[in-house]
Amino acid sequence: MATFKGNPITLQGTQVQVGDKAPDFEVLATDLSKKTLSSYEGVRILSVVPSIDTGVCDAQTRKFNEEATKLPNVSVLTISNDLPFAQRRWCAANGLENVATLSDHKDLSFGKNYGVAIEELRLLARSVFVVNSNDEIVYVEYVPESTDEVDFAAALEAAASAE
Repeated sequence: MATFKGNPITLQGTQVQVGDKAPDFEVLATDLSKKTLSSYEGVRILSVVPSIDTGVCDAQTRKFNEEATKLPNVSVLTISNDLPFAQRRWCAANGLENVATLSDHKDLSFGKNYGVAIEELRLLARSVFVVNSNDEIVYVEYVPESTDEVDFAAALEAAASAE
């Protein structure tokens, strides 16, 4: 059961598992260009947050930004339903350069393909996925309470050992 601030939520879409082929998706970058899974090569950490402007989401994005420089050939994609303009403003204000922020606001393509679209709030449930260079999912974490943190160590270890 998933919750948001202690309240039960309904997740739309199909949850993925380790070993699955990573579903494709279409999201918007901060310049409004369309991006898909294949827009990024190598190992990808898909860091999913409800809103970039909240404390836990901010901390998650900062942590993955810091660690990204230590992992060669790893892209970090922070995905939320925030508008691209808000994501661009947040990144500029915080000086983050190692994370691509992507918006799923338009179609919920990512949220539904990965089973993280919160029906009641039109937000994405906190989660993290690691996809290897063959587009296979090698790590999955659906955080039961969306206001809790992800397991950074496990996600980073999976990314470091993925090819």
